[in-house]
Amino acid sequence: MGYNEQERAFIEWYPRGYGVGFKVNRRLFETQTDYQRLEIYETEGFGKLLVLDGTVQLVEVGEESYHEVLVHPVMLAHPNPRRVLVIGGGDGGTLREVLRHDTVEKAIMVEIDEGVVEASYLYLDVAKDLLDRLIKKEEPRAELIIGDGVKYLRETDERFDVIIVDSTDPVGPAKLLFSEEFYRDAYEKLNERGLYITQAGSVYLFTNELLDAYRAMKKVFDRVYYFSFPVIGYASPWSFLVGVKGDVDFTEIDLERAKKLDLYYYDPERHETLFQMPRYVRKLLEGQ
Repeated sequence: MGYNEQERAFIEWYPRGYGVGFKVNRRLFETQTDYQRLEIYETEGFGKLLVLDGTVQLVEVGEESYHEVLVHPVMLAHPNPRRVLVIGGGDGGTLREVLRHDTVEKAIMVEIDEGVVEASYLYLDVAKDLLDRLIKKEEPRAELIIGDGVKYLRETDERFDVIIVDSTDPVGPAKLLFSEEFYRDAYEKLNERGLYITQAGSVYLFTNELLDAYRAMKKVFDRVYYFSFPVIGYASPWSFLVGVKGDVDFTEIDLERAKKLDLYYYDPERHETLFQMPRYVRKLLEGQ
């Protein structure tokens, strides 16, 4: 796993010998933060590549294939998303998409690793202007908190319409973000009508992790939906889980609000296509 200087390539290896790789021109930056190893590469055809602990987080060309799908389906399904919490997402892409919704009055991003924010601001063209305003505390609708998202959610008195977890896979500092205890804290901090979303790994290669998260969320939320989408840089299709509190229908979205967004990857007019799953995975999920 990792950078092969001889081949001029970065490859992330998944289970059973499956890999996702990028040809790279050079490594731009490498450091060990307080939480993880962080690397940034210049790729041949996809802009810069962000890697944490050997796993691909995003490439600049195509990052919207993840951020749009993580954000807009829940934002458009909620009738009036005014207050939003983002846990993780230090590159700023998720918060950038949240703030495209003019209903949002306040968004809070809680990122545990300040090093990710700093490196993203210095090296990535994902949300540089937004991160600059957040760091300077000049963004009127959003706030950046450097801290533990699990602890923040447990202790805050704030209530939210939408909670978005933009985390790494369920190991290391992100492991607790996939626990039943964390889901219960999230449910409690949602308003009476609220939506929670998290990425849940590769449909084919992390099926057990998807099943575990789905099983735990079903114990907490009123309803749980699963969907998938092909994300550039990941072992697609990539899975997402949505937890519902109250009478929000995640299968229906506000197409009038969607018209203002001019999205590239997520197609609100074909929202129903998100729910397509391989038959054997659907059967496994329905058996939980």
